Amino acid sequence: MYKRHAIGKMGEDIACNYLIDKNYNVVERNFKCNQGEIDVIAWDKEKKELVFIEIKTRTNYEYGMPIDAVDTNKQRHILNTAKYYIYKNKIKNTFIRFDVIEVCINQDKYIINQIKQVL
Repeated sequence: MYKRHAIGKMGEDIACNYLIDKNYNVVERNFKCNQGEIDVIAWDKEKKELVFIEIKTRTNYEYGMPIDAVDTNKQRHILNTAKYYIYKNKIKNTFIRFDVIEVCINQDKYIINQIKQVL
């Protein structure tokens, strides 16, 4: 596994633990289809919303904030993938939301920032 992939997986693991602590139920990880990939699909138990989450992990801010990597093209792929997921799973009458979780890892410490409803 490449270092970048290992850091990304670590960020996803950290984000999933964070979501569980925040009363979310992680429904699926790394959902893939022809339209793209969604890192995490979770159920927000408190707000009763299905949440499609993009996780961006960084070890420094040399290339900007993690959310800056979720550009218009990436947003389009996430939206199309979410539409397919909803269609495939016959989801109806459910509120949905799109979030980004930024994870910044520095040695054995990390900072998490959840940005809700980005699309």
